[in-house]
Amino acid sequence: MIRFKVFILGIMKNTLSLLLLIIIISCETSTKKNITMPLVTIEKTDFGKTRDGISINQFTLKNKNGMELSAINYGGIITSWTAADRNGNYEDVVLGFNNIAQYEKESPYFGAIIGRYANRIAKGKYELNGISYDLAVNNGENHLHGGFKGFDKAIWEVGQVLSDSTASLVLSYKSIDMEEGYPGNLRVQVTYTLDNEDRLTIKYEAESDRATIVNLTQHSYFNLSSGLDRTILEHELIINSDSFLPVDSTLIPTGEIRSVNNTPFDFRASKKVGANINDPNIQLGYGNGYDHTWVLKDQHQGLRFVASAYEPQSGRVLEIFSDQPGIQFYSGNFLDGTIKSKGEGNYGFRSGFCLETHHYPNSPNNKSFPSVTLNVGEKYETITEYKFSHK
Repeated sequence: MIRFKVFILGIMKNTLSLLLLIIIISCETSTKKNITMPLVTIEKTDFGKTRDGISINQFTLKNKNGMELSAINYGGIITSWTAADRNGNYEDVVLGFNNIAQYEKESPYFGAIIGRYANRIAKGKYELNGISYDLAVNNGENHLHGGFKGFDKAIWEVGQVLSDSTASLVLSYKSIDMEEGYPGNLRVQVTYTLDNEDRLTIKYEAESDRATIVNLTQHSYFNLSSGLDRTILEHELIINSDSFLPVDSTLIPTGEIRSVNNTPFDFRASKKVGANINDPNIQLGYGNGYDHTWVLKDQHQGLRFVASAYEPQSGRVLEIFSDQPGIQFYSGNFLDGTIKSKGEGNYGFRSGFCLETHHYPNSPNNKSFPSVTLNVGEKYETITEYKFSHK
Protein backbone atom coordinates (compact mmCIF):
# COMPACT_ATOMS: atom_id res chain seq x y z
CA MET A 1 0.00 0.00 0.00
CA ILE A 2 2.86 2.36 0.83
CA ARG A 3 4.60 1.54 -2.44
CA PHE A 4 1.35 2.26 -4.34
CA LYS A 5 1.04 5.72 -2.68
CA VAL A 6 4.66 6.50 -3.57
CA PHE A 7 3.96 5.42 -7.16
CA ILE A 8 0.91 7.71 -7.37
CA LEU A 9 2.82 10.63 -5.87
CA GLY A 10 5.59 10.09 -8.41
CA ILE A 11 3.11 10.23 -11.30
CA MET A 12 1.55 13.40 -9.91
CA LYS A 13 4.97 14.98 -9.48
CA ASN A 14 5.98 14.11 -13.06
CA THR A 15 2.63 15.35 -14.39
CA LEU A 16 3.00 18.67 -12.59
CA SER A 17 6.54 18.99 -13.93
CA LEU A 18 5.31 18.29 -17.44
CA LEU A 19 2.52 20.85 -17.13
CA LEU A 20 4.99 23.41 -15.80
CA LEU A 21 7.33 22.71 -18.72
CA ILE A 22 4.46 23.14 -21.22
CA ILE A 23 3.50 26.46 -19.61
CA ILE A 24 7.11 27.72 -19.76
CA ILE A 25 7.50 26.70 -23.42
CA SER A 26 4.15 28.31 -24.26
CA CYS A 27 5.15 31.57 -22.59
CA GLU A 28 8.53 31.62 -24.35
CA THR A 29 6.88 30.99 -27.71
CA SER A 30 4.35 33.76 -27.08
CA THR A 31 7.14 36.16 -26.06
CA LYS A 32 9.13 35.33 -29.18
CA LYS A 33 6.05 35.96 -31.32
CA ASN A 34 5.56 39.35 -29.70
CA ILE A 35 9.21 40.23 -30.27
CA THR A 36 9.25 39.24 -33.94
CA MET A 37 5.80 40.55 -34.88
CA PRO A 38 6.17 43.38 -37.44
CA LEU A 39 5.21 46.80 -36.09
CA VAL A 40 4.83 50.24 -37.62
CA THR A 41 7.93 52.32 -36.96
CA ILE A 42 9.35 55.82 -37.41
CA GLU A 43 13.06 56.40 -37.91
CA LYS A 44 14.68 59.85 -37.75
CA THR A 45 17.86 60.55 -39.74
CA ASP A 46 19.92 63.56 -40.80
CA PHE A 47 19.16 65.04 -44.24
CA GLY A 48 21.80 67.78 -44.31
CA LYS A 49 21.67 71.53 -43.80
CA THR A 50 20.03 74.33 -45.76
CA ARG A 51 22.10 77.12 -47.28
CA ASP A 52 21.25 79.10 -44.12
CA GLY A 53 22.74 76.36 -41.93
CA ILE A 54 19.43 74.94 -40.66
CA SER A 55 19.58 71.20 -39.94
CA ILE A 56 17.01 69.15 -41.84
CA ASN A 57 15.76 65.79 -40.60
CA GLN A 58 14.17 62.96 -42.51
CA PHE A 59 11.49 60.79 -40.92
CA THR A 60 10.80 57.35 -42.37
CA LEU A 61 7.46 55.69 -41.60
CA LYS A 62 7.34 51.92 -42.18
CA ASN A 63 4.37 49.59 -41.91
CA LYS A 64 4.30 45.83 -41.32
CA ASN A 65 4.04 45.08 -45.06
CA GLY A 66 7.28 46.86 -45.91
CA MET A 67 5.89 50.11 -47.30
CA GLU A 68 8.13 53.04 -46.40
CA LEU A 69 7.36 56.74 -46.64
CA SER A 70 10.06 59.32 -45.97
CA ALA A 71 9.41 63.02 -45.35
CA ILE A 72 11.56 65.96 -44.28
CA ASN A 73 10.79 68.98 -42.12
CA TYR A 74 11.69 71.29 -45.03
CA GLY A 75 8.39 71.88 -46.83
CA GLY A 76 6.90 68.73 -45.33
CA ILE A 77 8.31 67.14 -48.48
CA ILE A 78 7.70 63.44 -49.14
CA THR A 79 11.13 62.46 -50.47
CA SER A 80 10.39 58.79 -51.20
CA TRP A 81 7.47 56.38 -51.01
CA THR A 82 7.68 52.67 -51.75
CA ALA A 83 4.78 50.57 -53.03
CA ALA A 84 4.57 46.90 -53.97
CA ASP A 85 4.18 45.65 -57.54
CA ARG A 86 2.21 42.52 -58.42
CA ASN A 87 5.22 40.38 -57.47
CA GLY A 88 5.48 41.97 -54.04
CA ASN A 89 8.54 44.09 -54.87
CA TYR A 90 8.56 47.44 -53.07
CA GLU A 91 10.00 50.32 -55.13
CA ASP A 92 10.02 54.10 -54.89
CA VAL A 93 7.08 55.62 -56.78
CA VAL A 94 7.57 59.37 -56.25
CA LEU A 95 9.97 61.83 -57.84
CA GLY A 96 12.38 63.70 -55.61
CA PHE A 97 15.99 64.15 -54.54
CA ASN A 98 18.52 62.63 -52.16
CA ASN A 99 19.75 65.92 -50.71
CA ILE A 100 18.42 69.22 -49.41
CA ALA A 101 20.52 71.31 -51.81
CA GLN A 102 18.53 70.14 -54.83
CA TYR A 103 15.21 70.84 -53.11
CA GLU A 104 16.36 74.38 -52.39
CA LYS A 105 17.79 74.97 -55.85
CA GLU A 106 15.52 73.47 -58.49
CA SER A 107 12.56 71.50 -57.19
CA PRO A 108 9.26 71.91 -59.09
CA TYR A 109 7.39 71.41 -55.78
CA PHE A 110 8.32 67.69 -55.64
CA GLY A 111 6.40 66.09 -52.75
CA ALA A 112 5.74 69.35 -50.87
CA ILE A 113 2.91 70.75 -48.78
CA ILE A 114 1.46 73.64 -50.79
CA GLY A 115 0.00 76.77 -49.18
CA ARG A 116 -1.33 79.17 -48.26
CA TYR A 117 -3.02 78.83 -51.61
CA ALA A 118 -2.50 75.86 -53.90
CA ASN A 119 -2.56 76.59 -57.63
CA ARG A 120 -2.94 80.03 -59.23
CA ILE A 121 -4.51 83.38 -58.38
CA ALA A 122 -4.84 85.78 -61.31
CA LYS A 123 -2.30 88.61 -61.30
CA GLY A 124 -1.68 87.98 -57.60
CA LYS A 125 -4.69 90.07 -56.59
CA TYR A 126 -7.92 89.42 -54.74
CA GLU A 127 -10.41 91.19 -52.50
CA LEU A 128 -11.72 89.99 -49.15
CA ASN A 129 -14.30 91.84 -47.03
CA GLY A 130 -13.76 95.01 -49.07
CA ILE A 131 -9.99 95.00 -48.68
CA SER A 132 -7.70 94.46 -51.69
CA TYR A 133 -4.63 92.28 -51.27
CA ASP A 134 -1.55 91.98 -53.46
CA LEU A 135 0.20 88.63 -53.40
CA ALA A 136 3.64 87.69 -54.66
CA VAL A 137 3.67 87.23 -58.45
CA ASN A 138 5.89 84.25 -59.18
CA ASN A 139 4.39 82.54 -62.24
CA GLY A 140 4.38 84.94 -65.15
CA GLU A 141 1.77 87.51 -64.22
CA ASN A 142 0.11 85.24 -61.66
CA HIS A 143 0.54 83.98 -58.11
CA LEU A 144 1.33 80.25 -57.79
CA HIS A 145 1.43 77.85 -54.83
CA GLY A 146 1.77 80.43 -52.07
CA GLY A 147 4.41 82.70 -53.59
CA PHE A 148 8.18 82.90 -53.59
CA LYS A 149 8.39 81.30 -50.15
CA GLY A 150 5.30 79.20 -49.73
CA PHE A 151 4.77 76.35 -47.31
CA ASP A 152 6.91 74.16 -49.59
CA LYS A 153 9.98 76.11 -48.37
CA ALA A 154 8.99 76.51 -44.71
CA ILE A 155 10.72 74.71 -41.84
CA TRP A 156 8.02 72.68 -40.08
CA GLU A 157 7.99 71.47 -36.50
CA VAL A 158 7.50 67.70 -36.39
CA GLY A 159 5.83 65.48 -33.81
CA GLN A 160 5.68 61.68 -33.93
CA VAL A 161 2.75 59.47 -32.93
CA LEU A 162 2.80 55.66 -32.95
CA SER A 163 -0.03 53.20 -32.34
CA ASP A 164 -0.29 49.43 -32.84
CA SER A 165 -1.23 49.89 -36.48
CA THR A 166 -0.37 53.46 -37.54
CA ALA A 167 2.60 55.80 -37.67
CA SER A 168 1.99 59.55 -37.87
CA LEU A 169 4.04 62.66 -38.47
CA VAL A 170 2.38 65.82 -37.16
CA LEU A 171 3.82 68.85 -38.98
CA SER A 172 3.13 72.33 -37.61
CA TYR A 173 3.87 75.79 -38.98
CA LYS A 174 2.86 79.36 -38.14
CA SER A 175 2.48 81.61 -41.16
CA ILE A 176 2.74 85.18 -39.90
CA ASP A 177 0.39 88.01 -40.82
CA MET A 178 1.00 89.29 -44.40
CA GLU A 179 3.51 86.56 -45.23
CA GLU A 180 3.65 86.56 -49.07
CA GLY A 181 0.75 89.05 -48.91
CA TYR A 182 -1.76 86.90 -46.98
CA PRO A 183 -3.57 88.44 -43.98
CA GLY A 184 -3.73 86.82 -40.56
CA ASN A 185 -1.46 84.74 -38.38
CA LEU A 186 -2.30 81.28 -39.64
CA ARG A 187 -1.52 78.21 -37.57
CA VAL A 188 -1.30 75.14 -39.78
CA GLN A 189 -1.08 71.46 -38.93
CA VAL A 190 -0.66 68.69 -41.49
CA THR A 191 -0.66 65.07 -40.32
CA TYR A 192 0.71 62.19 -42.39
CA THR A 193 -0.59 58.82 -41.13
CA LEU A 194 0.60 55.53 -42.63
CA ASP A 195 -1.34 52.36 -41.74
CA ASN A 196 -0.97 48.65 -42.37
CA GLU A 197 -3.39 48.75 -45.32
CA ASP A 198 -0.77 50.59 -47.43
CA ARG A 199 -2.76 53.77 -47.05
CA LEU A 200 -1.55 57.29 -46.30
CA THR A 201 -4.09 59.64 -44.75
CA ILE A 202 -3.30 63.35 -44.90
CA LYS A 203 -5.24 65.62 -42.58
CA TYR A 204 -4.97 69.39 -43.04
CA GLU A 205 -5.98 71.82 -40.28
CA ALA A 206 -5.67 75.61 -39.96
CA GLU A 207 -6.93 78.56 -37.92
CA SER A 208 -6.37 82.31 -38.35
CA ASP A 209 -6.69 85.42 -36.20
CA ARG A 210 -7.89 87.44 -39.23
CA ALA A 211 -10.12 86.59 -42.15
CA THR A 212 -7.93 85.05 -44.85
CA ILE A 213 -7.96 82.52 -47.68
CA VAL A 214 -6.65 78.96 -47.42
CA ASN A 215 -6.28 76.15 -49.95
CA LEU A 216 -3.81 73.40 -49.07
CA THR A 217 -2.65 70.32 -50.98
CA GLN A 218 0.14 67.76 -51.34
CA HIS A 219 2.26 67.95 -54.49
CA SER A 220 3.82 64.50 -54.94
CA TYR A 221 4.76 63.46 -58.48
CA PHE A 222 3.94 59.76 -59.01
CA ASN A 223 5.32 57.19 -61.41
CA LEU A 224 4.00 53.69 -60.70
CA SER A 225 6.20 51.86 -63.19
CA SER A 226 9.29 49.89 -62.20
CA GLY A 227 11.77 52.73 -62.47
CA LEU A 228 11.17 56.47 -62.24
CA ASP A 229 12.88 57.10 -65.60
CA ARG A 230 9.89 56.06 -67.71
CA THR A 231 7.07 58.30 -68.90
CA ILE A 232 3.62 58.12 -67.31
CA LEU A 233 1.78 57.92 -70.64
CA GLU A 234 0.91 54.21 -70.27
CA HIS A 235 -0.68 54.75 -66.85
CA GLU A 236 -4.45 54.24 -66.93
CA LEU A 237 -6.36 57.01 -65.18
CA ILE A 238 -9.87 57.42 -63.77
CA ILE A 239 -11.20 60.78 -62.52
CA ASN A 240 -14.64 60.81 -60.91
CA SER A 241 -15.81 63.94 -62.71
CA ASP A 242 -18.22 65.00 -65.44
CA SER A 243 -16.67 68.44 -65.98
CA PHE A 244 -13.44 70.44 -65.84
CA LEU A 245 -12.33 74.06 -65.67
CA PRO A 246 -11.10 75.51 -68.98
CA VAL A 247 -8.20 77.96 -68.62
CA ASP A 248 -6.78 80.93 -70.48
CA SER A 249 -3.27 81.05 -71.93
CA THR A 250 -1.81 81.78 -68.44
CA LEU A 251 -3.62 78.72 -66.95
CA ILE A 252 -6.17 80.79 -65.02
CA PRO A 253 -9.72 79.30 -65.10
CA THR A 254 -12.06 81.28 -67.34
CA GLY A 255 -14.96 80.73 -64.93
CA GLU A 256 -16.70 78.25 -67.21
CA ILE A 257 -17.43 74.72 -66.00
CA ARG A 258 -17.30 72.56 -69.14
CA SER A 259 -18.54 69.01 -69.69
CA VAL A 260 -15.88 66.40 -70.43
CA ASN A 261 -18.15 64.79 -73.04
CA ASN A 262 -16.34 64.27 -76.35
CA THR A 263 -13.16 65.92 -75.09
CA PRO A 264 -9.66 64.63 -74.21
CA PHE A 265 -10.60 65.43 -70.59
CA ASP A 266 -13.00 62.50 -70.21
CA PHE A 267 -11.47 60.07 -67.70
CA ARG A 268 -14.73 58.73 -66.30
CA ALA A 269 -13.75 55.32 -67.65
CA SER A 270 -10.18 54.05 -67.35
CA LYS A 271 -8.02 55.53 -70.12
CA LYS A 272 -4.32 55.79 -70.81
CA VAL A 273 -2.85 59.19 -69.97
CA GLY A 274 -1.25 59.28 -73.42
CA ALA A 275 -4.41 58.35 -75.34
CA ASN A 276 -5.42 61.94 -76.17
CA ILE A 277 -2.67 64.07 -74.67
CA ASN A 278 -1.39 65.18 -78.09
CA ASP A 279 -4.80 65.85 -79.61
CA PRO A 280 -5.19 69.22 -81.39
CA ASN A 281 -7.05 70.88 -78.51
CA ILE A 282 -6.48 74.49 -77.43
CA GLN A 283 -6.76 73.57 -73.75
CA LEU A 284 -4.04 70.95 -74.08
CA GLY A 285 -2.01 73.51 -75.98
CA TYR A 286 -2.19 76.01 -73.11
CA GLY A 287 -0.83 73.47 -70.63
CA ASN A 288 1.41 71.54 -73.04
CA GLY A 289 -0.72 68.61 -71.90
CA TYR A 290 -2.96 68.18 -68.87
CA ASP A 291 -2.67 70.88 -66.21
CA HIS A 292 -6.30 71.45 -65.28
CA THR A 293 -8.76 71.12 -62.42
CA TRP A 294 -11.59 68.61 -62.64
CA VAL A 295 -14.85 69.41 -60.82
CA LEU A 296 -15.39 66.34 -58.65
CA LYS A 297 -18.74 64.61 -58.23
CA ASP A 298 -20.59 64.17 -54.93
CA GLN A 299 -19.02 67.25 -53.36
CA HIS A 300 -21.33 67.21 -50.34
CA GLN A 301 -20.72 63.58 -49.42
CA GLY A 302 -17.42 64.10 -47.63
CA LEU A 303 -14.62 61.59 -48.09
CA ARG A 304 -15.24 59.60 -51.28
CA PHE A 305 -13.42 58.07 -54.24
CA VAL A 306 -12.11 60.79 -56.58
CA ALA A 307 -9.42 59.24 -58.80
CA SER A 308 -7.20 56.24 -59.48
CA ALA A 309 -4.14 55.36 -61.54
CA TYR A 310 -3.02 51.91 -62.73
CA GLU A 311 0.30 50.97 -64.31
CA PRO A 312 -0.13 47.75 -66.37
CA GLN A 313 3.48 46.57 -66.33
CA SER A 314 4.03 46.76 -62.55
CA GLY A 315 0.40 46.14 -61.66
CA ARG A 316 0.46 48.99 -59.13
CA VAL A 317 -2.81 50.75 -58.36
CA LEU A 318 -3.16 54.12 -56.62
CA GLU A 319 -6.63 55.13 -55.39
CA ILE A 320 -7.36 58.60 -54.03
CA PHE A 321 -10.20 59.53 -51.69
CA SER A 322 -10.94 63.11 -50.62
CA ASP A 323 -13.57 65.51 -49.30
CA GLN A 324 -12.35 68.32 -51.60
CA PRO A 325 -14.36 69.81 -54.52
CA GLY A 326 -11.60 69.61 -57.15
CA ILE A 327 -8.55 67.72 -58.29
CA GLN A 328 -5.69 69.03 -60.42
CA PHE A 329 -4.27 66.50 -62.84
CA TYR A 330 -0.83 67.57 -64.04
CA SER A 331 1.00 65.32 -66.50
CA GLY A 332 4.55 66.56 -65.85
CA ASN A 333 4.62 68.75 -68.95
CA PHE A 334 7.32 71.09 -67.67
CA LEU A 335 9.80 68.37 -66.74
CA ASP A 336 12.38 68.70 -69.49
CA GLY A 337 15.23 66.36 -68.63
CA THR A 338 17.42 69.02 -67.00
CA ILE A 339 16.74 68.00 -63.37
CA LYS A 340 18.92 65.22 -61.98
CA SER A 341 16.97 62.34 -60.47
CA LYS A 342 17.62 60.18 -57.41
CA GLY A 343 19.43 57.69 -59.63
CA GLU A 344 21.86 58.00 -62.51
CA GLY A 345 19.74 59.94 -64.98
CA ASN A 346 17.47 62.98 -65.12
CA TYR A 347 13.71 63.45 -64.86
CA GLY A 348 12.43 63.51 -68.41
CA PHE A 349 9.36 64.96 -70.09
CA ARG A 350 6.19 63.56 -68.49
CA SER A 351 8.07 61.24 -66.15
CA GLY A 352 5.72 62.01 -63.26
CA PHE A 353 2.09 63.01 -62.70
CA CYS A 354 0.31 64.88 -59.91
CA LEU A 355 -3.22 64.43 -58.62
CA GLU A 356 -3.67 67.35 -56.24
CA THR A 357 -6.93 67.55 -54.29
CA HIS A 358 -7.95 71.13 -53.46
CA HIS A 359 -10.37 73.97 -54.17
CA TYR A 360 -10.48 75.57 -57.60
CA PRO A 361 -7.73 77.90 -58.82
CA ASN A 362 -8.48 81.64 -58.60
CA SER A 363 -11.51 81.01 -56.37
CA PRO A 364 -11.11 84.34 -54.48
CA ASN A 365 -11.83 86.13 -57.77
CA ASN A 366 -14.74 83.95 -58.85
CA LYS A 367 -17.75 84.11 -56.53
CA SER A 368 -19.43 81.15 -58.27
CA PHE A 369 -16.63 78.83 -57.14
CA PRO A 370 -16.73 77.22 -53.66
CA SER A 371 -15.46 79.64 -51.02
CA VAL A 372 -11.87 79.47 -49.73
CA THR A 373 -12.40 82.11 -47.01
CA LEU A 374 -11.39 81.19 -43.47
CA ASN A 375 -12.91 83.51 -40.87
CA VAL A 376 -11.80 84.09 -37.28
CA GLY A 377 -13.19 81.33 -35.05
CA GLU A 378 -13.54 78.88 -37.91
CA LYS A 379 -11.35 75.84 -38.52
CA TYR A 380 -10.08 74.72 -41.90
CA GLU A 381 -10.12 70.92 -41.91
CA THR A 382 -9.87 68.50 -44.82
CA ILE A 383 -8.72 64.94 -45.48
CA THR A 384 -7.24 63.13 -48.48
CA GLU A 385 -6.25 59.45 -48.56
CA TYR A 386 -3.85 57.64 -50.92
CA LYS A 387 -4.34 53.86 -51.04
CA PHE A 388 -1.91 51.51 -52.83
CA SER A 389 -2.61 47.99 -54.04
CA HIS A 390 -1.75 45.87 -57.08
CA LYS A 391 -3.44 43.57 -59.56
